Amino acid sequence: MTRVRPTLAVIAVAIAVTLAGCASPADTGSTTSAPSSESTTPTEPRTVRVVTHDSFALSEDLVTAFESSSGITVEFIPAGDAGEMVNRAVLASGNPEADVLFGIDTTLLSRAIDADVFDPYASSTDALRSELREAGLDVVTPVDDWDVCVNVDDGWFAAQGLPAPTTLEDLADPRYRSLLVVQNPATSSPGLAFLLATIARYGDAWPDYWERLRANDVAVVNGWSEAYLSEFTAGGGGGDRPLVVSYSTSPPAEIVYAEDPKPERPSTSVMLDGCYRQVEFAGVLRGAADVASARAVVDWLVSPEVQADVPLSMFVFPARDGVALPEVFERFVTRPAEPLELSAEEVDAQREEWIEQWTQLVLR
Repeated sequence: MTRVRPTLAVIAVAIAVTLAGCASPADTGSTTSAPSSESTTPTEPRTVRVVTHDSFALSEDLVTAFESSSGITVEFIPAGDAGEMVNRAVLASGNPEADVLFGIDTTLLSRAIDADVFDPYASSTDALRSELREAGLDVVTPVDDWDVCVNVDDGWFAAQGLPAPTTLEDLADPRYRSLLVVQNPATSSPGLAFLLATIARYGDAWPDYWERLRANDVAVVNGWSEAYLSEFTAGGGGGDRPLVVSYSTSPPAEIVYAEDPKPERPSTSVMLDGCYRQVEFAGVLRGAADVASARAVVDWLVSPEVQADVPLSMFVFPARDGVALPEVFERFVTRPAEPLELSAEEVDAQREEWIEQWTQLVLR
């Protein structure tokens, strides 16, 4: 790579799904489901514990501003990858280690709902983009969304004189043997999203597609950080795989977090075929010690101030309608016109079977 790249720590925070923001809950215009029977009258001092995935990051000045305006102290508890975080929440259902969970996404939501993890609460549904208003099923609140896509190291392909792949089918072509790294869907949210993308595209023939990827020497690692930062040629860790499952918003982070003089364009791009759309949610945990304050924190996450900050702090798209995107998004992020998706009901019914089948097929 000839262009300056972010440090590993910075790019892990910048590209992985993270959050920063600040607002007063009074500004959100929230709407709620039926009041919880477990609501309590908060007493001072009020503390809300928010369990998150390890990629979560929050600007201290924004937290301070919210705490000052609301009287609520917010404590963040990292709990591993999104999948591990949800596993912990399911095991602790009704007796949670925190009050709010942030970072559960579409692929895992139905599992948590079935396990009765959440005290149903929907915040600011009228303020959300129309396509997201029903996504939380009146149980949790959409905070952002993004697309899981294959990222391409354009510099590597240019140096090799090899055209970059443009379709899922290309990834199984022998020309691209030993070039792709993916995440294990049993341990990684983007890994699960990529598996679901192949199921949405190939239907019952998805195992055949993975057989072809396996024959083409696809590499499998446990999580996003290992895939992008260690295995990807453009990730800064000396990897040898120029194709990686990541996000459609990954390339702008290269510019935002580069040292001066910043590059004019990212050196990576996104393969728009085969992208899978995901929504990320925040919800009040059933058994929360202070439900009223927990709801105020959820309201804060979808307030105008937080949502305006989301693109460059999270490298995702804000759930709130009418939020202006930064220039680097406008220039270098292209959302797939027809992202692949499966219904929550279908994912819920077959997720574990699909993961087990994938494990036997690919990791045997």
